[in-house]
Amino acid sequence: MKKLSILLLSTQLLLLTCTTGPVKDDAHDYSKMDRATRKAYQRVDQFLQKAIKLQDPVEIIKHTRIDSILIDKRSRRLDIYLNNWLAALPLREANTALIYAGIKTTLGRKFKKYSVTIFSGEQPIEQLIPNFYRKALTDYDHARMPEKTVSSPSLVRNLSDPWKINRGLDGRHIALWPSHGWYYEQKLDRWEWQRARVFQTVEDLLPMGFTNHYLVPMLENAGAQVFLPRERDVQTNEVVIDNNTRKNSNSYQEYSNSKNAAWRTSRIHGFGVGKPPYTTGINPFKSGTARQIASSKQPEAGVRWIPDIPEKGDYAVYISFAASDQNVTDAHYTVYHSGGQTEFLVNQQMGGGTWIYLGKFKFKAGQNAAIGKVELSNQSQTPDKLVTADAVRFGGGMGNIARNGKVSGRPRFTEAARYYLQYAGMPDTLVYNLNEDQKDYNDDYQCRGEWVNYLKGAPFGPNRDRLATGLGIPIDLSLGFHTDAGRTRNDTVIGTLSIYSTEDYNDAIVFPNGVSRLANRDFADILQTQLVDDIRAKYDPSWNRRWLWDRGYSEAFRPNVPAALLELLSHHNFLDMKFGLDPDFRFHASRAIYKAMLKFISSQYQLSYVVQPLPVSHFQATLSKAGQAVLKWKPTKDPLEATAVARQYIVYTRVEDQEFDNGVLAAHPEFVSDKLKPGTIYSFKVTAVNDGGESFPSEILPVCVQKNDQNPVLIVNGFDRIAAPATIETGEYLGFANFIDQGVPDKYDLDYTGTQYDFLADSPWLDDDAPGHGASYANLETTIIPGNTFDFPFVHGQSIRQAGHAFISTSDEAVMDTEIDITDYQYVDLVLGEEKLTAGPKPAVKPRFRAFPKALQSKLTNYCSSGGNLFISGAHVGFDLFENRQDSLDIEFGQKVLKYSFRTNHAVQTGGVRPVDQTFMPRTNAFEFNTTYNPEIYTVESPDAIEPADSSSVTLLRYSENNTSAAVGYKGKTDIIVFGFPFETIITSESRDQVMQSVFGYFDRKK
Repeated sequence: MKKLSILLLSTQLLLLTCTTGPVKDDAHDYSKMDRATRKAYQRVDQFLQKAIKLQDPVEIIKHTRIDSILIDKRSRRLDIYLNNWLAALPLREANTALIYAGIKTTLGRKFKKYSVTIFSGEQPIEQLIPNFYRKALTDYDHARMPEKTVSSPSLVRNLSDPWKINRGLDGRHIALWPSHGWYYEQKLDRWEWQRARVFQTVEDLLPMGFTNHYLVPMLENAGAQVFLPRERDVQTNEVVIDNNTRKNSNSYQEYSNSKNAAWRTSRIHGFGVGKPPYTTGINPFKSGTARQIASSKQPEAGVRWIPDIPEKGDYAVYISFAASDQNVTDAHYTVYHSGGQTEFLVNQQMGGGTWIYLGKFKFKAGQNAAIGKVELSNQSQTPDKLVTADAVRFGGGMGNIARNGKVSGRPRFTEAARYYLQYAGMPDTLVYNLNEDQKDYNDDYQCRGEWVNYLKGAPFGPNRDRLATGLGIPIDLSLGFHTDAGRTRNDTVIGTLSIYSTEDYNDAIVFPNGVSRLANRDFADILQTQLVDDIRAKYDPSWNRRWLWDRGYSEAFRPNVPAALLELLSHHNFLDMKFGLDPDFRFHASRAIYKAMLKFISSQYQLSYVVQPLPVSHFQATLSKAGQAVLKWKPTKDPLEATAVARQYIVYTRVEDQEFDNGVLAAHPEFVSDKLKPGTIYSFKVTAVNDGGESFPSEILPVCVQKNDQNPVLIVNGFDRIAAPATIETGEYLGFANFIDQGVPDKYDLDYTGTQYDFLADSPWLDDDAPGHGASYANLETTIIPGNTFDFPFVHGQSIRQAGHAFISTSDEAVMDTEIDITDYQYVDLVLGEEKLTAGPKPAVKPRFRAFPKALQSKLTNYCSSGGNLFISGAHVGFDLFENRQDSLDIEFGQKVLKYSFRTNHAVQTGGVRPVDQTFMPRTNAFEFNTTYNPEIYTVESPDAIEPADSSSVTLLRYSENNTSAAVGYKGKTDIIVFGFPFETIITSESRDQVMQSVFGYFDRKK
């Protein structure tokens, strides 16, 4: 029996000496009730039934019933105990008052002078109002709020960040996990997913498309330290450098500039690579040693970890060290990468003996000490303490935990938490091996909460030993992010369920520090409310808010910090997944979760908060006469959050194809760079900042100065589209049709498994290997699917430079809103990629991403009447303009202004292209663009065949597969070339350069 139930039963027994009742709802035996109790029971039930049926005067869940009624005649007290279903509602001061007023009115004069208390979830319902939604601070329930204490510095601080946050999540530590993962099933002796492959994904990966892509960066941009029990890096390469192997490698280097500073072996265990794969009982963080040295005011000594990177790319960097009270709180690490140097301070009094994430950085292949290493110095503001050094890891890698002699064979980011936690040094029987190696499935969902407890440590430690020291990280909050398996055939989504627990592992109703676990309900309510409100405002006014469940789910009751379990939507329901696969929805749902966390933590500590801004728009990068880059942009207003206002901006710079630097502050929405080196491509992106944090970045725009070219090419980036795949929706068949349109991932997809093959809406679920409707292939799972990088002007720019031209770039929004006048430029390159009109998940979402909006048509019409040279490339330049709406003015624009007509979409399956106009390009210069999976560029599944509109224009290129026309040229007052495929998807740089050279050759040839 629950401890709170025992307390209430004792209270009821005491009241029975002077009351009538209690009366149970399931008894229905009015003969045993006195008249007053029977009347009270009947009238409360009358109120409930009316509210359930009419939702008047307040919403009541249909399962709400009376548990018991206690009447104390002597003290004129009436206690009404309803079941837990009323507590499943979001209770506020307004609806709580309506419930009280409605019941009191219904009770009539008999009980007019009685004090009435209504209970649900074993609490007076007014106590179920989250602190955040109470109007007055004096009404806050301080029992669910921790005492304010002086905390030590946060675990990791980025010294290179030009902006400091003071009203966000700075100094907060948040643990969260995205669902399940690839695991070993003992019964079948195989590795498998914990859920079914449906609608082209699997729940073991789908939440990662929210958390890793959006939520985690948002929280980090707000200043939080975020911890995950699953690998976060999709990089399958891994390099680990450890002090234990330093004698056999030049990758680990200790140095000292002082005779008084010497490295020695720590008494605390450290990481040791040992002999992976690791079997049961092997803890790699107990298999090696760590090194230590005394700190000093000046940097007298240090360690260098210099990786031999197997392949150029982005790599997460993790450090490890031996922590103790004697360590410094400001160990100075520097990551040298292709974009420069990024410095960190690490609090080595916490977080020792595991992998601590610093960030993701770009490294070149090979060993490059100048631009590829991590360095730790013994410099500190507190001398004569300890600085410790252990292993450093680059990249996520492949799974290396063996179960029954078998490793998963998958990238580590796909694996369940149970296995990552072993690799991360967690103690087995306290955290991840709770079922004696017999049930990995159970271990996985049970270990996540216990991992949170071990991160924090005594007295909040794992439930088998709350006094376990743990890692000493002051975790403020935890979240389990899931989707669930409901199905429906109506036009309403299954929607959002939020789960919490008011009891812990030992049935206690308080946390180890005495704080009420009603804090869990507060968080769960704020979380669900923020999500539902934002989704209804942006996407679906009828988005279903399910319930607030107080349930004994492992991920809800095990954490000894405030926690909630989220079921955002149903991965088994087609309508839900129309939202779930939409990158824009993923961004804003994740933003709602971030805002909920911010608001909950702010209310816990009675702090004001500010929400980080949205990304900027109308970005343009031009050149001054002095050869400087001139950047301009506009802030974006957030209609859902008044505090999300930009205060300043950060401008990031990349030279050539290196990494972006750490950024510089700009007080206003404009920036002028130093003089640029001729012939070098400089790329820029911009973020907005305020006291709450930093926005996501803008698109990336490049510029290039050429000594002898004062009339640069203008690259217009019109490829903004991110989208879910196309759908088939009939009475009988429902599903995602990649053969029509695969959609466009936001930078990349990590949760795609393969195309859907079962479209029959009534196809039944049998088991996870035969899940019925929505069943999908597995041929591409664990494969990273490229999408819109928002960096394709750089690809165009490389070939423009090779052709001898300078260039600048701009967003199409800046062109359409006359922020930049394209008639000022002799050459314009319009990048349309896979831009096309795209409907939202439901009609409430207006279609977006039209390739040629009316405003752009107007600007292009003016340009084509003023002279110049226009190059357009995109996969849907014909279909989107001619077929998508059958608009006669669109068709006229295409034929009379741009000089081409549309023949067909899905023109070819293969990407071979051959020149047919010798004046444009030699016929021997055939080339290929990408129409299948390629790790470097998105797939063009539906290129357009376009043809000359009349005799004034000609076909320049044909598709090799069927000889349909792939590109059209026109020479007139304005020369025009239009490709029915995206230029950036031409597979080799040599071919791209040849094609771009031919474009300019065509433009420069006399008419």
